Amino acid sequence: MTDSAANNPVLTFEGKRYDLNTLPDELKELVRGMQVADAQLRMHEDTLKVLAVGRQSLAMQLNDKLQSVTPLPDGQG
Repeated sequence: MTDSAANNPVLTFEGKRYDLNTLPDELKELVRGMQVADAQLRMHEDTLKVLAVGRQSLAMQLNDKLQSVTPLPDGQG
């Protein structure tokens, strides 16, 4: 979203570039909010990936342990 070239930060948004230093404070706050939201999304996406791997590992362990257990016949619950 933002580039920093020689201490002149640039906001790139929807294909247009803006000098971040010249934007009003209200817009700078919105940009900071977007940066925080982006960081939170990345963090939660990473958390979901870790949870998916953990769940897959648990399913493999469950499958392995169930090999020694006799299942109920079909049609019984």
